[in-house]
Amino acid sequence: MKTTLTTALMLTSALAAPVLAEGFDEAALLAAAKSEPALTVYDSTGKIREQADAFAAKYGLEATGTKSKAAATIKIVAGEAQARNVQADVVLISDLPAATAQLIETGHVASYLPGDMAGKIAPGQQSPLIVSNEPVVWTYNTALNESCPVGNIWALTEPEWQGRVSMPDPLAKAMYTDWFNQLAMHHDAEVAAAYEAHFGRPLETAFASATEAFVVALAANQPLLTNSDSDVALAVGAPDTTGTFLGIMSTAKYRENENGMKLGICASMQPMVGLLYPKAMLITEGTDSPNAAKLFVHYMLTAEGWAPQAIDGKISTNPDNPIPADEPSGMAAHLGGFLTYDAASSGDDWASRQDWQDIWALARSGQLTH
Repeated sequence: MKTTLTTALMLTSALAAPVLAEGFDEAALLAAAKSEPALTVYDSTGKIREQADAFAAKYGLEATGTKSKAAATIKIVAGEAQARNVQADVVLISDLPAATAQLIETGHVASYLPGDMAGKIAPGQQSPLIVSNEPVVWTYNTALNESCPVGNIWALTEPEWQGRVSMPDPLAKAMYTDWFNQLAMHHDAEVAAAYEAHFGRPLETAFASATEAFVVALAANQPLLTNSDSDVALAVGAPDTTGTFLGIMSTAKYRENENGMKLGICASMQPMVGLLYPKAMLITEGTDSPNAAKLFVHYMLTAEGWAPQAIDGKISTNPDNPIPADEPSGMAAHLGGFLTYDAASSGDDWASRQDWQDIWALARSGQLTH
């Protein structure tokens, strides 16, 4: 176990609840961090290695960035907390419902907001601290179509698109079941209005919501399910593909357009061009590098710290950090068409995951019809 240091700026058990800093004294934090062990940071992108290295060089500290999927990171943090052998210091986790239920509510991590960021980060993204929102967009092949061949999500439930929609498997990637629940809770009227706009008549359904009716219809239309966004990108935009597929994927995959991929945003899709999915940034309870951890959190909220992920289209919650002009997807021009995630209902998303997975599986197998 790392040796615990006692300083005035150190994290204590009081940080089991989210914390808002009184201020941000970079010099004081750095002075205290100089005597702390090396910082260990986890994130689901390999860019975290570059960011940790740049942070270490900037401040003359030791820091290691490790790529780790959300589920693995949660398991690591929980295991270390239970063993009282905390090694991870800062974790960035894109599965907010799981992080809330398994790390925040258990007191294994705390949310820290530097005081100079309090007036910049939107209130709804301060506790827990959301570092970024990742765009997930409806995408088409720009070589096979002059524009997106579909302008309404309900079109994807029709026979013409059977087997021609690609997406990560919702049974393996909980982000999609979370979004089914977000749509049902916060945007169901928009889903219903999109149905009427497409079919020319109001939606009549025995299901609990317009969203549930859409999920059942989409699953029954047998979309091509993949293990990753990379596979969706290949199905939709591979330069040698001859069949028209539509898909939903992270804008990070648009960087492959430089290597011949043919990906374009369905900018006119109703009721949403895409979704914005949050990533939380949390400090572990029991870290013995609390000052370095606070410095790192602040660094990641700056343009300098966030730049390596900004180019992939991941949007910093600090509005002072612009989306790069050369971000490959061009999604900045379409942000008005994105649906945002309501972090306040992440607990409902966590509680309803199994229900949405059951609905999806039953509809896909033909046991639930629309």
